[in-house]
Amino acid sequence: MSGPPEAAGGAAAPVIEHTRGEYTISTDPGKLDLDVVHGYLTQSYWAQGIPRDVVRRSIAHSIPFGLYHAGRQVGFARWITDHATFAYLGDVFVLEAHRGRGLSKWLMEVAVAHPAVQGQRRWVLLTRDAHGLYRQFGFEALRAPDRYMERHWRDVYAAAADPPAPDPGDGRRG
Repeated sequence: MSGPPEAAGGAAAPVIEHTRGEYTISTDPGKLDLDVVHGYLTQSYWAQGIPRDVVRRSIAHSIPFGLYHAGRQVGFARWITDHATFAYLGDVFVLEAHRGRGLSKWLMEVAVAHPAVQGQRRWVLLTRDAHGLYRQFGFEALRAPDRYMERHWRDVYAAAADPPAPDPGDGRRG
C-alpha cells in the first residue's frame, strides 16, 4: 500500500492495534499484505475475479483491519463509512489454517468497537453463510427489506478483465 488513507479533514487516521496471544489486529494500512487480501477475495463468492487495483482502491477508501500471526496477514475486514450516519462492513475473512480459534469473533469485536463507527444510525453487511457470527454483534435480517434497493453488476470483474470486442459494424477499427 502507498501510505495510509487520510481521515476526514486531511489528517491521517489513527492506527489502532490489539494483541491476543500470538495474533495482532491493526488498522494500519501500511501493514496490509495486498497479495493476501487480493488472493483471498479473488477466490471468494462475493468478489470472485476482483482485479488487484480494485482491491487496493477499496482499501484506500475504507477503515481496514488486518489480522496477523507472526507478522503474516491471516485475516481481514473493512468498514466503508461516511463517519457520521452509516457504515458497511465487508470483505471479512480469516484464512482456513487459522480458523477455529475464535479469530473471526475477535476480529468482529475489534471492528464493531472502532471509534469511527460509534453513534451511527445504521450498520449493514452481506453474508451467505456467517449469520450466526454476525448475530452475536447485533446484526439481524433486514427489518424492512422492501425499502432496500440495489444496482448489482454481477459480472463487473469479468467484464473488466475481458472487455468485449467491438462490433465490426460499429465503425471502429481494431
